[in-house]
Amino acid sequence: MAGTRVVVLGGSGGLGLATAQAAAADGAHVVIVSSNQERINRALAELPAGSEGHAVNLTDETQVEQFFAQLGAFDHLVFSAGEALQLSEVANTTLQAMRQTFELRYFGTLAAVKYATPHLRSGGSIVLTSGIASLRPGKGWAVAASICGAIEALTRALAVELAPIRVNAVVPGVVKTDIWASLPVADREAMYAGLAQTLPVGKVAEAGAVAQTYLYLLRQPFNTGQTVVVDGGAVLV
Repeated sequence: MAGTRVVVLGGSGGLGLATAQAAAADGAHVVIVSSNQERINRALAELPAGSEGHAVNLTDETQVEQFFAQLGAFDHLVFSAGEALQLSEVANTTLQAMRQTFELRYFGTLAAVKYATPHLRSGGSIVLTSGIASLRPGKGWAVAASICGAIEALTRALAVELAPIRVNAVVPGVVKTDIWASLPVADREAMYAGLAQTLPVGKVAEAGAVAQTYLYLLRQPFNTGQTVVVDGGAVLV
């Protein structure tokens, strides 16, 4: 990826930062975006000198539009932004809370694609983020599963609409990132341990392992409209 410029939305932590690190290690110049400047500063300390970081509220359409207008041309866009998961059964969740969850993960994705696309260079690509809740939802996952399903349908539609720009999505299972920060540490570790015993691979993924899937989709010139599951076999058991 030497000589390319990669923009990672949600790049200050978790899968986004791991993807930025993987792309940078492969020669790309990376630009990370997050709503929190302090997190951006910490992430930049883990990236090569010259990497860029910008604070943008990805739920604010005006900010997103202005960011891409000022950024200039680039080669690849990764959207991995997401807040800590708040899982709840529909009966215990307000419609307002459900709509709020869609703001970043779905409408934030749409806004990013809308305003990024005019600045993508020839041969460019977009990689979005879904999750296996669309394939195997659990109790309390109705809203999260809905978002994942919407992102996967959006991926296929955008691959047709934006061609020849390639559009794909990564569909991770449970990954050890701060997306689970709302859980107490003991509960989180117990979840990881219990899940590891059920997975065919025998362990829960680290962010760096899943980042290799994003990197593959950025580099693979003949894939578009695809949703690539990387879950350690979770949907099989």
